[in-house]
Amino acid sequence: MKKLEKIVTIIIILTFVSTLVCITKVQASEENMKTFFDSEIPGMRIQVNATAETHPTKNITVTLSLEGLTVVDVKHLNLSIFGFSHGKDKTLMANITDNNFSLDDTSIKEYNYTFQVPNEVWDVTYGEISLTYFAKYFTDIGDFNLRFSQLTFGFTMTHVANVYLEDIKELLESYKQLNQTFRECFQMNFSAEDLTSLNQTYWELQESYTSFQGSLGELENTRMAVIILAVTTVFFVATTIFMVMRKPKQYW
Repeated sequence: MKKLEKIVTIIIILTFVSTLVCITKVQASEENMKTFFDSEIPGMRIQVNATAETHPTKNITVTLSLEGLTVVDVKHLNLSIFGFSHGKDKTLMANITDNNFSLDDTSIKEYNYTFQVPNEVWDVTYGEISLTYFAKYFTDIGDFNLRFSQLTFGFTMTHVANVYLEDIKELLESYKQLNQTFRECFQMNFSAEDLTSLNQTYWELQESYTSFQGSLGELENTRMAVIILAVTTVFFVATTIFMVMRKPKQYW
């Protein structure tokens, strides 16, 4: 019985932890979503929710919701989402399109879409809704349809972090720290002129080092040639002495 109680307790704890993790993930996801467009137009209400902030190469999730306020017959619906390449050039990133569907005063139609932000896109994004539809109204004197053709609504959307600017800020901070270290070591500021001078000195030392390596290689080759010549000479002298010692003596 004690073992069974322990197993049941462990299962309850694991279930609780799993549920808590799921709730935390859902809350984090909801907190990252923001309503960028919420408007009532004749016959319906349109709402666009999307990721509040993101980075280049990361994802944006978009939810487009249409709620009928009366009977509507949608002929064309399109949501285009644009980014700005290098923060200035407008570029299409994604679009949601649907044609020929109907809503009434009790129905809601929802679209969910996730796409990746291009690497060169940053700053604010832009959404644009294009809509053509008929709205039916019921009155005491009769029913009638109103046509709304090519309505367009524009609005700002998700902010994409400018990682290039952030990198520059980090480099600037590193430069400030380097300047501080340079000031502490040499009692002077690390100016742009100092950087240019140090860079020139570095390349001069690099050229000198390369030249020295070449000279060192030539010296090594010369040393090897001298050693070989010395060994050859010693061998020749030793051979000559040996031959002289081996020569038979002549008697007169």
